[in-house]
Amino acid sequence: MSAVVTQQWPVGWAVTVFVAAAAVTVLCSVRLAALGDALADRTGWGEALFGAVFFGLATSLSGIVMTGVSAAGDQPELAYGNAVGGIAAQTLAIVVADAAYRRVNLEHAAASPNNLLFGCLLIVLLSTALLASFSPDLTVAGVHPASAVMVVFYIGGLALIRDRQEPMWRAVRTSETKSDEPEDHGPLSSRGLGTLWGEFVAVAAVIVVGGWAVAQAADSLVSATGLSAGVVGAVFMGIVNALPETVTALAAVRRGAVTLAIAGVVGGNSLDALNLVVGDVAFSGGSLYHAASPDQLFTTTAALLMTAVLLGGLLVRQRKGWWRLGFDGIVLVVIYAASVLTLSF
Repeated sequence: MSAVVTQQWPVGWAVTVFVAAAAVTVLCSVRLAALGDALADRTGWGEALFGAVFFGLATSLSGIVMTGVSAAGDQPELAYGNAVGGIAAQTLAIVVADAAYRRVNLEHAAASPNNLLFGCLLIVLLSTALLASFSPDLTVAGVHPASAVMVVFYIGGLALIRDRQEPMWRAVRTSETKSDEPEDHGPLSSRGLGTLWGEFVAVAAVIVVGGWAVAQAADSLVSATGLSAGVVGAVFMGIVNALPETVTALAAVRRGAVTLAIAGVVGGNSLDALNLVVGDVAFSGGSLYHAASPDQLFTTTAALLMTAVLLGGLLVRQRKGWWRLGFDGIVLVVIYAASVLTLSF
């Protein structure tokens, strides 16, 4: 049994596990959307903050495991590429959810200062990681100082957003603005808070196992096929990494929890930026940031650009756009497609 866990898998077995783990992740993510919506109301945190923290953590667990397993397995490019590639792919989840929301552009309906602030936090974290790659190659106990800085930035940013009592500005309410108000959740409304948390944690644990399986399968694919670790990490693993956010965003939109849909993606992206910290700790060969190739640095820059475009869409709040998408949705698709094409050559 241990040989199956630790050794390289044949290509056919690796592809099967890869697809099966992705499918399990999708099914679990649908359930997380319902549980997360109910818990956001029952705990009083609200969709934006609950979505960015707990919902984002649950949907990021598979990515955290993928990065940690790849880094511990001496595949730093795979680990780094999965983290930043997942952020880029996950940002497209908002485009998918926007296309599924028929009334108006999602960015208009889900106006929230917290979502904007988490987007700013993501830019800070990605910029710090990028700067670390160009800083002196030094480590303390095998970890680059930038990892500690990123953790401090995340905790500090979370505290600032959580403790904000009176916002200095508010999004203008329109007839299409969807307020974050408690609502009936059917059978979930009659269940105890403890049982809801218990199922939430259990579903998240299944996603963790799926993340480990994807990381093992990806490592085997790189070894068996000769594919670039940068492409496998940033594109294939990145897309699977993005599945929980994409599916939960779609499920949240279907339930009318539009603020939760965006919060889960933006908050999940912020946590995925900390995947680099996990990878840096797990990587025994020194600084993960300096092990990144130009492909990974390119993907990080693309993720930064996509986040800035998304923030622009949330600020402009365009009611209608092209092909059921706002201007930002079109630009995000173009940036991601161009990035994947560039990485392929």
